[in-house]
Order: sequence, then structure tokens, then C-alpha cells
Amino acid sequence: MRLSNLLKGEGNTAELVRLVEKREAELEDARLRIRQLEDALDSRSAETAAMRRIGEATGHVVNTDDILPLIAEIATEVTGTESAQVYLFNEARDTLILRASSDHNAENLIGKVKLKVGEGITGWAAREKEHVAIAAESWNDERFKFVPELEEDRYQSILCVPLIWSGEVIGVVNVRTMAPHDYTRTQVQLLSSIASQVAGAIQASRRFRSVEKRAAHLSTVAEVSKTITSNLYLEEILQLAVAATAQTMNFKIVALLLVDEDKQELVLKAIQASSRDYAKKPNLPLGEGITGKAMETGRVVTVLDVKKSPEYKLVDVARREGLTSLACVPLKVRGRIIGVLNCYTERQHDFSEDEVAVLTTLGNQVAVAIENAKLMVKGALLQEMHHRVKNNLQTIASLLRLQAHYAADRSPVDVLNESISRVLAVAAVHDLLSREDLDTISVRKIASSILTATQQSLTLPGKRIDMRVEGPDLLLSSHQANSVALVLNEMVQNAVEHGFGVTNEGSILVLLTELPEAWRLEVRNDGDPLPPDFDPQRDRDLGLQIIESLTRGDLNGDFTLTTDGTQTIAAIEFPKR
Repeated sequence: MRLSNLLKGEGNTAELVRLVEKREAELEDARLRIRQLEDALDSRSAETAAMRRIGEATGHVVNTDDILPLIAEIATEVTGTESAQVYLFNEARDTLILRASSDHNAENLIGKVKLKVGEGITGWAAREKEHVAIAAESWNDERFKFVPELEEDRYQSILCVPLIWSGEVIGVVNVRTMAPHDYTRTQVQLLSSIASQVAGAIQASRRFRSVEKRAAHLSTVAEVSKTITSNLYLEEILQLAVAATAQTMNFKIVALLLVDEDKQELVLKAIQASSRDYAKKPNLPLGEGITGKAMETGRVVTVLDVKKSPEYKLVDVARREGLTSLACVPLKVRGRIIGVLNCYTERQHDFSEDEVAVLTTLGNQVAVAIENAKLMVKGALLQEMHHRVKNNLQTIASLLRLQAHYAADRSPVDVLNESISRVLAVAAVHDLLSREDLDTISVRKIASSILTATQQSLTLPGKRIDMRVEGPDLLLSSHQANSVALVLNEMVQNAVEHGFGVTNEGSILVLLTELPEAWRLEVRNDGDPLPPDFDPQRDRDLGLQIIESLTRGDLNGDFTLTTDGTQTIAAIEFPKR
């Protein structure tokens, strides 16, 4: 019907009004759709701009810790809110940790604020994999958990969106406003898009860091492996191992301890940090604490916080040095544990399976390097010992010639026994040299060997003589050790022959004393006293001549023979070197 026809009569007026109203309604619907399209376009534009900014940020930054603050800032801008936080799961995936915040006042809370899965509105969003939007009085929501440090009572509204990648939640991003605020569909969609982009960026960053770590780990293993075929000494190998491990795996302190079989202790041999407190810590008895567990199982043992572990014995040192997490790595070679490698972090650190595997490989490599170095040292010592054996055989030949000179009025048995004891004294030095790690000999071990041999060969039946060694230990070069062994053998032999010729019971004490500039070695016996008219300068038998000659000539020291109450004391003093 034409409009001109409608205007011909009054009856057509109502129809005209209805037609006009219909056209106006259609026009209003069109305007509404246009506004919706414009809003959608604005939303898409905002989303595109946000994605572009995030893409630019993640394209230039590969470290997650650097990406997240930018994400929090972008989230507040695109949603028009006042505060944003980003939480990520720990490696165990049971705790959300605050990793970024747009509020500069919360910078000191990064890494400290933690929520369990399902705890608070944020924890609920992570557990349910759904977004949560609360317009006002969010603190009245039954899921709300008040965190005083974040001053959450200042904020009315909250929007939480989980960070999901490949169906797995890796964290949560939330935004908040101080005034009540109804979150629009557009804002939810924007934050969801940001969350998706962020999740992908974080996973990419983690993959990059994982590859980077593995490359560093392999570099560490390769660096230590090179030492196995090198010509480095043992000390250099140990120091290189701890330094390379600490640097490439970012440990605060790495300490290497080796087993001392005689003392049944773990002894600190190398440390990469200049830590006086840690370096002065006492030796660890075998089988105790965390190191004992690692050596017993033959596997890496990790502790999240040593300061809270009842098995850790040096809590005070850990507090002073700022040590938190520990990986105790057994050093195993040919099925035998020879020590441990203790790796400490400054902050709490959950050691991943990959890290444990690398540390296990590294421990095995270090153990092989140590054994290789010991074999190299022993090989060098064997060559040196050939030369020394020749010299010592010449010494023994000279002693036998002297013995022959003084043997005119003595029985052949006595002469042979004295000669045997001197040969055994030299043999004790060579036996110890073949078993020691370095070219040094323990005086206490020499004394113990000589006392044992004397007890077995020179002590007559019916004599009960208690023999023992006291005092600190002293390490000597092999040449000095030979001289000390021969001197000590003569002093002990004289104590048995002259101190217990009549007396049947008593004791012989070998006492080692450290003086400011010298060492003093005494042989004390409480048997028969010296004759009243005894004069060491006049009554010089072969044994005293040997003592005088070696003390003055080889050790540059002095010999004395005195009586102190009920004891006879034969002593030498020689300077420290």
C-alpha cells in the first residue's frame, strides 16, 4: 500500500503510525547492532594491540622472570583495572607462587606469597580451570583467602583467569579494582586471550631455559671429563671439579669431601667458595646424617632446606653462609663410594629429575678423575721409589758394616735381630709410601709399625710391656721419614733392651710434641733406670751412634738422653720444614 493512499482517510492514520514506529524500531536495532559491531571491533583492536605488545615483549625476552612484570602491566592497561598479579606453579605443581605484580609496593613479596591448589579465589581458578569474576566485596566470597601483605581488603572486585597450555594449568593471572566493577564479556575475553598468550610464552621460555640448562650441564660434564685424561695433580682436579660445577649449575657453595679410611671420616678436600666457616667445619663421621644416607644408597640425596632438616648437623653455618637447598652426590667408582660432592643453593630449589641425573653422571666422572689422578701419582712415586730403594739398600749395607765392626763380643742372634729391626724400620716407610695418596709419610703410622714389630720380635717371653703412641701427627717427606724411622727404631730398641733387662712389666711411650719452631719426638720408658755413671758421650754403642748421626746429619736436630723421676727419656728435636 502506498503512503499517499494511507493519507486519504483518518482510518489510515493509525496504520501509518504503526508503520513509522516499526521503521524506527528497525532503525534502532540497526544502530544497536552497529554499536555492538563497533564495540566488538574496539575489543578486537584492543585484543590485537595487547597481543602485539605481548608478542613484542616475549619476542625480545626469554627469561620468565623478565616477561611476567610486563604481562602484569599490560593486563591492567587493557582491562582498565588498578592492580594485576601473576602466579605460577612450583615444580611440584602443588603451590602457586606470586611471580609478578603491577603494584610496585609488592615487589618485595615476589616469590614469597604462596597459595596451595584450591586455596583462595586464585587457587580455586587454578584447580577448576575456570575464570572467576566478582564485582564487589570479593572478601565476602567463601573462596576468599586474605593475604595481609597484598592489602586485599582495599579491592572490591577481582577477575581471575587460569593460564592454560595444552590442557595443563601452569598459573593464574588476576586483575582487581578498588571500586565495585562489573567485568564485561569483553574484559573477560581480553584477559583470557592474554592468559593464553602468556601461557605459551612461559612454556616457550621454560623450554629454552631447559635446553640452555642441559647444554650447561653437558658442558660441566665435558669439562670434568677432560681432566680424566689430563696431567693435572689431584688437588687441581678437585678444585676444577667444584669450580666448574658451581659456575655452570649456579650453586652458591660446592664442597668435595673424600673418605679417610683410617679415621672413618669424610674430610673436606676442595671448596669453590671462600667460606671460612664452612672450610673450618669438623670432619663428618661416616654413615651419619645426609651424607651417610647418600653413601649408603649410592644415590643423590636432596634436601629442600637444610636449616629445617634434623639430619643436618651444621645449621649455624648454613644460617651464616645463607645456604638453603642441598644435593649430596656420592662419588662412586667400581662400585665403591670414595666421597661426596655437596652442592648448596642460596634459595629453596626443587632439584628436577634432569638435574639429579646430571649430578649423578658428574659424581661418577669426578670419582673416575680422582682415581685416575691417584694412579698417576702412584706411578710417579713408584719410579721415585726405585731410586730410593737403591739408596736405602746402600744405607742398610753401611749399617751392616758398622754392625760387623761392633759384633766381636756379641752373639750372632743378637746381631741379626738388631739388623732385622733396622731393615724392618726402612720397610715400614716404603710400605706406608706405597699406600699413601701423596709423597708424605705419617710419623704416627711409622711409630705404630715399629712398636708392633718390636713387640713381636724383640720382647722376651715373660715381659709385659705396654707400648703406645701419643701426640699430634706429623707428615714428612720420604727422605726425612726414613731417617726418623731408623732413629725411632734405635730408641725403642734401646728402651726394650736396657729398660727391661731386669724389670718385667712397664710401658714404652712414643710422644710427639709440636713446638713453635720444631718437632720433639720422645721415647719414654719406666723400666730399669740408667746406671748412675752413664755418660752418653762415653758409652756410645752402635745404636746411639746411628741416632746421633742421623739426627744431626739428616734432620739437622739434637739428641738427648735423660732421666725424669722414674722414666728414662730418649728425645730428638728437629726444625720444622
